[in-house]
Amino acid sequence: MEKQTAAWWRQELAAGTLEPCRQAMERAFELLSGSFRRGGKLLVCGNGGSAADSEHIVGELMKGFHSRRPIPKADRARLAGAGGEEGPYLAERLQGALPAICLASQVSLTTAVANDVAADMVFAQQVYGYGRRGDALLGISTSGNAGNVLNALRTARAFGLGTLGLTGADGGRMKGLCDVLIRAPASSTPEVQLWHLRVYHALCALLELEFFGQAAPEAGSGPPA
Repeated sequence: MEKQTAAWWRQELAAGTLEPCRQAMERAFELLSGSFRRGGKLLVCGNGGSAADSEHIVGELMKGFHSRRPIPKADRARLAGAGGEEGPYLAERLQGALPAICLASQVSLTTAVANDVAADMVFAQQVYGYGRRGDALLGISTSGNAGNVLNALRTARAFGLGTLGLTGADGGRMKGLCDVLIRAPASSTPEVQLWHLRVYHALCALLELEFFGQAAPEAGSGPPA
């Protein structure tokens, strides 16, 4: 973890309420940053509200979150050379990205798998198709027992992807399938989801600081009591 990233994380812990998840979040950061540094990508999956969270996470990683993330000079030059009149426009508006895919967003594919194969295979099929050794999979389930998320994690482990989970306090069956499991200290679904939002916003901010090194977000707006 770079100095600027570590400094913001210390401030966030002091100002907020993430201490119960601190160790698991630090391990999650190392897993994700290591994968991105090696050229990997993140796959994210969940159902219902956790599907919405999956899309939210991808949105924070694939473009600027707290910072604009201007692209490198070499990439700007390539766009100027190959982009014609629109090259400068593209160079000015493209932003640095951490590659991530929400598996819950593939409507035609997921409904085809659910109809033709089985509903509990909709994410596993995509992990098998998209995933490569060194990538990471984040599975989100408030109970830790969503069957399609469990099958995605099993597939990821079989093919060398790092596995990360977000659950409630119990962890469910995901406990045995995740390299890193972040368990929100709550049991009701709405409370768990509030914790998940706070956790993944902090992780996305940490990753942005680590890879793009711009102004740190203000620390400390924890989940509602």
